[in-house]
Amino acid sequence: MSKTIAELAADLDAGRVTAVQLVKEALTALKQSQDEYNIVIELTEDRALERARAIDADRAVGTKPGKPGRLSGIPFVAKDNFLAFGAHTTAASNILRPFMAPYQSTAIERLEAEGAILVAKVNLDSFGHGASTENSDFGPTKNSADTERVAGGSSGGSAVAVALGAVPFALGTDTGGSTRQPASFNGIIGHKPTYGSISRYGVVAMASSTDTIGTLARTIDDAALVFDCMAGKDERDSTTLLDRPASFLPADNPVGKKLKIGLVKEYMGKALADDVRQQVMKRVDDLRQLGHDVEEVSLPSLDLSLAIYYIVIPAEVSSNLARYDGVKYGLSAEQAKALDEVYGLSRDEGFNAENKRRILIGTYVLSSGYYDAYYRKAQTARTILINEFNKAFEQYDLLVGPVAPTTAFKLGENTDDPLKMYLADLMTVAPSLAGLPATSVPSGTGEHDLPVGLQLIGKQRDDALLFAVAKQLEGTK
Repeated sequence: MSKTIAELAADLDAGRVTAVQLVKEALTALKQSQDEYNIVIELTEDRALERARAIDADRAVGTKPGKPGRLSGIPFVAKDNFLAFGAHTTAASNILRPFMAPYQSTAIERLEAEGAILVAKVNLDSFGHGASTENSDFGPTKNSADTERVAGGSSGGSAVAVALGAVPFALGTDTGGSTRQPASFNGIIGHKPTYGSISRYGVVAMASSTDTIGTLARTIDDAALVFDCMAGKDERDSTTLLDRPASFLPADNPVGKKLKIGLVKEYMGKALADDVRQQVMKRVDDLRQLGHDVEEVSLPSLDLSLAIYYIVIPAEVSSNLARYDGVKYGLSAEQAKALDEVYGLSRDEGFNAENKRRILIGTYVLSSGYYDAYYRKAQTARTILINEFNKAFEQYDLLVGPVAPTTAFKLGENTDDPLKMYLADLMTVAPSLAGLPATSVPSGTGEHDLPVGLQLIGKQRDDALLFAVAKQLEGTK
């Protein structure tokens, strides 16, 4: 499915194709790629076809007043931490294998209100804990460009489904880079919005102070359209922003002036692979050719961002995962004979090694005697980092740098070294800690023809500007 959403919508309007045909095409593509790439956790085939038939019927007889929804008949996939009807919601974890959602997430509901059709729940690192989709209890997803390499994470299944053309767009989540990094590794668009732009209601929580809903697509127009359909206040999520602009679409928000752009010095240091550096600098040259001023800017606290992230986020993880106790829902250990055994055995069987590692770290940094030594200091450093971003944005319209220090690494390369795996998040965690919007834009390929991404970082609520600049870059391919 190589066409854009606009092209598919035009085909539907002209009667050249039906929603049922598009859904069947997407389902077939996902089934055919499953053995090689391991994208899907569960198809929503029956419900998808039912919705497609209803949309086709409405279109044929014009039973619904007004125009069809902006995504009417368009198939998509969602990371399997979104609650949705038609399949289990597992968060790629054994502890949630039995769970069927009793309601849908706001993001899914808003897309369905525009006529979009969910065709599958796709793979991720369990509960979003990872940067490679190797921490899934359903097995790893493989990179779209090289099946010996990782898909990136934690939204690896979403990124690969889009990159392979099975669907025109996908939903992911981004807590510290989980949309941007797999988008970079697979050569597509990945957008992490301003914190609070899209409701997190009905999405399995990882870390509540940085969790955001990510959009993945092959074109900026598609990513912006999907974002535009979901963004806005939700009474069921008190963290959602009270207002939003009339439109996030590039066509409605053209870049009307020369921008001053900061190339982040700390992102261009020794940790950055030479092939990634080369492609990023080519994109910087593209920005200059577009008429923008680009100069180096330093944010000294960025060097602390990974340490801040891996104290604050595990603390929130340990709190959010406390609800999985084998009693209320999900896996419950059958061999348990007492309540404390239900808790202990269910969590031991249901959580994988990375889940347990983050729970232990988080519980440790929140414990008596260590809260002040670690957690409080990390939050203080986080505030300093936020202030540095705010100061930078007094001078610059946006910031740029790489998405990740390397291209996609080989499967198994980092699994025995958690610290090395965490370094894959080196360039993405800081915008998440500050609640800033950030977009991964395809930027050519490095060694072994592996995709590279450029990261655009904006001020809070500047999502429309990021889409507009990314659209400009898209025209320089």
